[in-house]
Amino acid sequence: AEEVAKLEKHLMLLRQEYVKLQKKLADTERRCNLLAAQANQDNASDTFISRLLAIVAELYHDLKIKVGDKHISAHKFVLAARSDTWSLVNLASTEELDLSDADPGVTMAMLRWIYTDELELREDDIFLTELMKLANKFQLQLLRERCEKGVMSLVNVRNCIRFYQTAEELNASTLLNYCAEIIASHWDDLCKEDFSSMSAQLLYKMFKSKTEYPLHKAIKVEREDVVFLYLIEMDSQLPGKLNELDHNGDLALDLALAQRLESIATTLVNYKADVDRADKRGWSLLHKAIQRGDKFAANFLIKNGARVNAATLGDQETPLHLVASYSPKKHLPGVMAEMAYIAESLLQAGANPNMQDNKGRTPLHVSIVVRNEPVFSQLLQCKQLDLELKDHEGSTALWLAVQYITVSSDQSVNPFEDAPVVNGTSFDENSFAARLIQRGSNTDAPDTVTGNCLLQRAAGAGNEAASLFLATHGAKVNHQNKWGETPLHTACRHGLANLTAELLQQGANPNIQTAEAVLGQKDTSSPTAENVYLQTPLHMAIAYNHPDVVSVILEQKANALHATNNLQIIPDFNLKDSRDQTVLGLALWTGMHTIAAQLLGSGASINDTMSDGQTLLHMAIQRQDSKSALFLLEHQADINVRTQDGETALQLAIKNQLPLVVDAICTRGADMSVPDEKGNPPLWLALENNLEDIASTLVRHGCDSTCWGPGPSGCLQTLLHRAVDENSEQIACFLIRSGCDVNSPRKPGPNGEGEEEAHDGQTPLHLAACWGLEEVIQCLLEFGANVNAQDAEGRTPIHVAISNQHNVIIQLMISHPDIKLNVRDRQGMTPFACAMTYKNNKAAEAILKREPGAAEQVDNKGRNFLHVAVQNSDIESVLFLISVQANVNSRVQDASKLTPLHLAVQAGSEIIVRNLLLAGAQVNELTKHRQTALHLAAQQDLPTICSVLLENGVDFAAVDENGNNALHLAVMHGRLNNIRVLLTECNVDAEAFNIRGQSPMHILGQYGKDNAAAICDLFLECMPEYPLDKPDAEGNTVLLLAYMKGNANLCRAIVRAGARLGVNNNQGVNIFNYQVATKQLLFRLLDMLTKEPPWCDGSNCYECTAKFGVTTRKHHCRHCGRLLCHKCSTKEIPIIKFDLNKPVRVCNICFDVLTLGGVS
Repeated sequence: AEEVAKLEKHLMLLRQEYVKLQKKLADTERRCNLLAAQANQDNASDTFISRLLAIVAELYHDLKIKVGDKHISAHKFVLAARSDTWSLVNLASTEELDLSDADPGVTMAMLRWIYTDELELREDDIFLTELMKLANKFQLQLLRERCEKGVMSLVNVRNCIRFYQTAEELNASTLLNYCAEIIASHWDDLCKEDFSSMSAQLLYKMFKSKTEYPLHKAIKVEREDVVFLYLIEMDSQLPGKLNELDHNGDLALDLALAQRLESIATTLVNYKADVDRADKRGWSLLHKAIQRGDKFAANFLIKNGARVNAATLGDQETPLHLVASYSPKKHLPGVMAEMAYIAESLLQAGANPNMQDNKGRTPLHVSIVVRNEPVFSQLLQCKQLDLELKDHEGSTALWLAVQYITVSSDQSVNPFEDAPVVNGTSFDENSFAARLIQRGSNTDAPDTVTGNCLLQRAAGAGNEAASLFLATHGAKVNHQNKWGETPLHTACRHGLANLTAELLQQGANPNIQTAEAVLGQKDTSSPTAENVYLQTPLHMAIAYNHPDVVSVILEQKANALHATNNLQIIPDFNLKDSRDQTVLGLALWTGMHTIAAQLLGSGASINDTMSDGQTLLHMAIQRQDSKSALFLLEHQADINVRTQDGETALQLAIKNQLPLVVDAICTRGADMSVPDEKGNPPLWLALENNLEDIASTLVRHGCDSTCWGPGPSGCLQTLLHRAVDENSEQIACFLIRSGCDVNSPRKPGPNGEGEEEAHDGQTPLHLAACWGLEEVIQCLLEFGANVNAQDAEGRTPIHVAISNQHNVIIQLMISHPDIKLNVRDRQGMTPFACAMTYKNNKAAEAILKREPGAAEQVDNKGRNFLHVAVQNSDIESVLFLISVQANVNSRVQDASKLTPLHLAVQAGSEIIVRNLLLAGAQVNELTKHRQTALHLAAQQDLPTICSVLLENGVDFAAVDENGNNALHLAVMHGRLNNIRVLLTECNVDAEAFNIRGQSPMHILGQYGKDNAAAICDLFLECMPEYPLDKPDAEGNTVLLLAYMKGNANLCRAIVRAGARLGVNNNQGVNIFNYQVATKQLLFRLLDMLTKEPPWCDGSNCYECTAKFGVTTRKHHCRHCGRLLCHKCSTKEIPIIKFDLNKPVRVCNICFDVLTLGGVS
C-alpha cells in the first residue's frame, strides 16, 4: 500500500510538470510567430500596422457569432485564416454564426485562441474534451493538438477508457496510443464500470487487441452485446472456443455463472458450451460452484444437465460429497440451507448417494463427520441410500455417528438393582446415530477382518457413551469376534465399569472364554510375551488391572443369585485361561489382594496346581511378588509342594531374593537342608547370590553352616572349602562368622571317592593361602584356625603363602603369636628356605626377625642359603643375605669346604665377588688344595675377577699344594688375559719353580696350546731379559719342552727371542737328536735364524758326545752355535744372512739347511 501511494504521488508530480511544459511550449510558439511576422517589416511599419490593426478591430466587423444567449462581433477574414471550414466563400452569405449548441465557456476559449493564439489549459478533462471536439468539428488542427496534449496529462486508469473512446471518435492518434498503453498496463484492474460507456464494436475491437481471451473479458465486464459480437465472429470455431481456459484457468461459462449472468450463461449453453468441462484436478463447473457456495450456479448447471455424479481425480469427491462437507461451525445457517437445497436438487437429478471418495466415505459419512444436519436429513430421505457402506477404515455411517454420542446420568438410579435401567442413562433420540437406527442402520455391523461389532469397536476405543448407546439400542451383547471375544470382554479389558454393568443387565454371558489370543493384548500374568486365550471377561478385568470392573462382576454374582429377571448369568470363578491361571492367580499378580480374599471366600482353591506342577505360591515367588506370597502363606498355602523340577518353595524364595518370604517359610518349619538338583543346600544358594540377609535368616533358624557335601571328584567337603575354592571371600567369611568348622581338610567320599583333593590334607587355611584370599585368612585366624597345621606334603599354610607370593597373607601369618617357623616340609624346606627359593626377600626378612638363625640352616648338601645363592649367581638373594648379616666366610659343610668367595669365583660372578669382599669376605682363604680365590680365578678366563682380587690384597705369591702360584695355573690353562693381569697388575714371581722344578715358562712349554706363542711374547714383552735357557729340574729348556710337544709356533717364538738351540737335558736329549718322525720343524727353526745365536758351552761334542781334550779341540757351528768336535763340523760355507761372506765352519745339518733351505 505504501508503494502504491508513493507511485501515485510521483505520477501526480509528473503530470503537473507536463502541464507546465505544455504552457511554456504554447507561449514560446506564439512569440516565435510574432517575431516571424515582424521580421519582414521595419520599425515604423510595425507601429503603424499595430495601430491600424487595433483600429480595424475596433471599428470594423462583418460577422456576428451567437455564444449562448449573447452575440459577439467577429471578422470573417480572421476565421477564414484559421480554418477552411470558415473560408470566405463559405461565409460569403453568412451574417451570423450560431455556436449556441456548445458550452459557452468552451466556445469562448476557442474564439480567444483564434484571435490571440492563447489557450488556458485547465486541469478539467471534460472542458478539454469538449474543446477538442469543437476544434475537431471546425478543423482547427493546431487547437486540437494543443487540447490533445493537455488531455494526455490528465489520463489515468479510471478515465483512460473514456478518453480512448473520445480519441477514437476524433481520430486523435496520439491520445489514442497513449490511452492504449495505459489500458494495456492496467488491463486486469479495469472493471465493468470503466467500459460501460463504450460501444460494443469499439469495446470488442479493444478486447481483441488487448487480450487473447476477449470472450472471458466481455463476461467479466458483463457486456452481453460484446459476447454476441464474439459469438457471431467465431461462429465457425464454436463450441471449441467456448471451452477455452484463460490465463487463470477459468472457463467462460464458469465466469458467467460466478457473476450470476444467467442470460450470458444461457447463451453460452445454447451455443454448446460444455457444462461438464473439468480442470486438470477433475473439478467440474458443478464442483466449483458448490465449493464457492454458489446456489445459483449449481442450480443452473443441474438444470442444464451437468453430470451430478462426476468425481474429482484425486479425492474422488462427487458434488454430493462437497455439499455434505459444509460444516455449521464454519458457515452461517443460510449457507447450510442453500447446501441442503443443492443436495435436494442433486438427488432429484439422479445423484448417487452411495458413491465413495478416496477414503471410502459416502456423502452420508461426510455429513456426519462435519455435523451437517440439513444435508444429512436430505440424504436420509433418499430411498437408494445404503446405510451399511464402510469407508477404508471399516467404519459405517452409524460408527461415525456414535462418536458424537453423549450421556447424561441420573445418579438416583442404581445400575446394580434387579429392575432394568429405565432412566439411568438417557440419550438424545434426535441424534444422528438414533436417526440412523430408526432408518434401519445395523447396530452390529461386524468388521470383516476382526469380526468386531460396533459395540466392541466403541468399547475398544474407550468410548463408553457410544457403547452404552449401542447396548441400549439393540446391539447383540454376546456377539463374538474372530478371537471369541464378546463386548463384555472388551469392556473389561478397557475398564468400562458402567458398560460392564449394562451388558450384564442386558444378559451378557460372563463365562464365555476367548478362542484365540486377542491381538494387541498385553499379558501381565506372565513374563513371556506369548499371548493368552481362554480368558473370561473377569480374567481380562483383573489382567488389565481394573478393580472397579472386577467389583461390578463380583457384585453381579451376588445379585444374580436373587435376580428377578432371567437374563443374568452367574460368573464361574474357577475357569482357567490357556496358562491354567484362575482369576485368583491373576488377582494376586495385579495386586488385587482384597479381591483375591473375596475370591477365596467365594470358594477359589489356594493350592491348585497348574499343568506345569506349580502352585500359586510357587508362581508368586517366581514373580518376586512378596506381597502375594506372604498373602498365600497367611492363608495357609502348602509349603511342601514341589515343582516339576523338584524345587521347594524355600529354594524358589532364595533364588528370587525374597527375604521376608524365606523368613515366613522357615517360621512355618520348612526343611532347610534339602539340596537343589545341583546339590546346593539353601544356605549356599543364598550366599552364592550375595543374599546375606537371607543367609542370616537361615542361620538364625538353625541352618547348618558347615554342611558336608560332595566336592571335586567325589570327595566330601564343607561349604567353606567350596567358598574358598571358588574365591568367594564374602561367602567364606560369612560361613566362618556363622561358626562353621574351620580346621577340617576334605575327606574321601563314603566309598573312598576322591582323587588328590580327598588326600591332600589341606585345611581351609591352606586353601585360602594358596588362592591369596586375605580377608578369609584374617577371618580364619580370628576365629581360631590352626596356623601350624601340615598338609600331606608336610607344608604349613605359611609354606603355601610363600610359594604363591601372597605378601599380605605371609605378614598376617608371621605376626600370628602361635606360628612355628622351623617346621620343615617333606623336602626339608623351612619357611625361610621357601622364601629364599621364591626370592621373597620381604618374607625372609620377616622370618629372620622372629627366627634370627634361620639363614644359617643348611640343606642336605651342607650348603647354607648364601652358598646356594652364590652358586646360582642369584645376586638379589646374595645382597639380601648380606644385608641380613649372613656369615660371608662360612664354608660348605662337605669335602670341598669352599667359602662363598670361592663359590663366587667358580660361578664367574664379578658383582658377587665384589659384594662379598665389601661385606668382609677374607680374600686369602684357602681351599683344601691350598688354593686362594686368585688360583681359582686364574684357571678360568676371569681377568676382571683377578683384577678385583688383586685390588683387594690377595696374596699373589701364595702357592698351592703343588707349589704353583696363580701364574703357573694361568699358563697351564692358557688364560692369556689372566696372565696379562698377573704380569701387569702385581709383582708375581714369573721365574718361581714349583715342586717339580718348573717355572711358568716351563709349564708353557709343556702345556702350551694354540695361544702359547702369544703368551711367550707377552712374557718377553713384560720381561725382555727372561732366562729362556734356564732348565727345569730335569734339565729341559723351554725350547726343548716345546719341541718335544711339537708346538711349532712356540718354538719359533723362543728361537726368535734368541734362545740357545742345542742345549741337552739331563738325559742328553736336545732338539737335534730328539726322535721325531720328521726333521722339518728343526730345519725351519734353523732356516729362520737371522743372526748368529749364542754359543753353547760344555765338555762334550753336542753331536757325537766325544769328550774334548788336548787332541780333540772345541769348535762351534757358526750357524746354530752348538759346541762340536772337528769331525762333526768339517764343512764350511759362507752365511750371507749373518754377513759372513767367507766360508765358515758349520755342522752337517746347518750345511744342509744353508744349501737346501728349510726343507728336510
